[in-house]
Amino acid sequence: MQEKIKNLIYTLVREYYKEKFGSQKFVPGETHIPASGKSFGDEELVKMTEAVLDGWWTEGRFAAEFESSLAKFLGVKNCITTNSGSSANLLAVSALTSVHLGKRRLNPGDEVITIAAGFPTTINPLILHRLVPVFVDIDLHTFNIDVDKMKKMVSKKTKAVFMPHNLGNPFNLDEVRKLCRKHKLWLIEDCCDALGSKYRGRQVGSFGDLSTFSFYAAHHITTGEGGAVATNNAKLAAIVRSFRDWGREYWFRTGEDKKQDKGLGAAKRGKLPADYEAKFIFSEIGYNLRLTDMQAALGVVQLGKLKGFIEHRKDLYKRLRKEVAPFGKFFSFQEAEKNSDPSWFGFLITLKSGCPFTRKEFVDYLHGKNIGTRMLLAGNLTKQPYMQTYKVPFRKDDLKNTDYVLKNSFWIGVHPGIDQPRFVYMSQVLREFLDKKLEIKMKK
Repeated sequence: MQEKIKNLIYTLVREYYKEKFGSQKFVPGETHIPASGKSFGDEELVKMTEAVLDGWWTEGRFAAEFESSLAKFLGVKNCITTNSGSSANLLAVSALTSVHLGKRRLNPGDEVITIAAGFPTTINPLILHRLVPVFVDIDLHTFNIDVDKMKKMVSKKTKAVFMPHNLGNPFNLDEVRKLCRKHKLWLIEDCCDALGSKYRGRQVGSFGDLSTFSFYAAHHITTGEGGAVATNNAKLAAIVRSFRDWGREYWFRTGEDKKQDKGLGAAKRGKLPADYEAKFIFSEIGYNLRLTDMQAALGVVQLGKLKGFIEHRKDLYKRLRKEVAPFGKFFSFQEAEKNSDPSWFGFLITLKSGCPFTRKEFVDYLHGKNIGTRMLLAGNLTKQPYMQTYKVPFRKDDLKNTDYVLKNSFWIGVHPGIDQPRFVYMSQVLREFLDKKLEIKMKK
């Protein structure tokens, strides 16, 4: 009887999807085209409903399936899900401060190399652990870190590199890893905007000591809110799980009392009774940062669609590039890093010096036509209000290119929600603006 009822519910969910989401029509100029957004079908709603009907709700069977499938896709041994990409970044940095790493742990005052043309949650965990961000300028071809400048910014205090693959474009992993090996630095890959991007045929996220991912609604796949940390290092995986699960000494699957690992080796350091329950021995200053099984159920379906999502992003990026290529005199575009195959997060446009119109004019025109845009994340993090308010200590180079991007760059979407009619409309609007501005310029 239960199966019959569930099947009826699933049928109604599919009908609801068709009624609510399936009949939406695109009206040029009226329907908003966001710069980023999710794409889903009735399968996602059914799978989440299945998780709800399980009555479990916290991390469970779908989370285990999602972790396993994601690890297989990335080609890594360990994948730990969490409730957001920001939490994934926090967990990765926290793990490297663990006393269980001995002399290699990060300590207050240690420096971590990164970029300022990124997102705050790459930097904020460093600040919370009293580490010092070292901001290196970007290259205006790839919009990733300038590796030559990076080499000059290494000091005796430098202990790690925490680097995003900007807008899905892999950074120069050959040079960055070479630098890390030379100076014995930890490497964290921030892949929150780059799921599915490849470098030398391997998935990004499989190169660093740790890597982080976001499954927020704007990213390559979504669990609503959600994220993950990946690693091939079993010890780091255990530490990440500990920080994620209240700081537990041992890893237990939710709802189970059987240990899943040998622990961090700190149980004997406490002053607890010898017979104290292992599930309540805590070795780290941890949190509860797990995701729910409903989120994981959504992720399971989304992950099955990832290959198609990636191809859509790559194809749309290529087509947009072709559309605006005739106007290359006025713009520079993000070039794929050598040896890489990006799963683009957005289509970045940077106005060249001497362009006959401003970024504001361009962006305002697009907004007026209901086409969403975004700046290149925080632009220059060193100039953000909170960095001034809290007098955050950091070190930087001149950040000349970062400042140029702050004033002259923006991006538009390439996500799967942009279908052929939306692409045609976007192309028309782009050309209308450019033709109009250039005609005015010629008349002058």
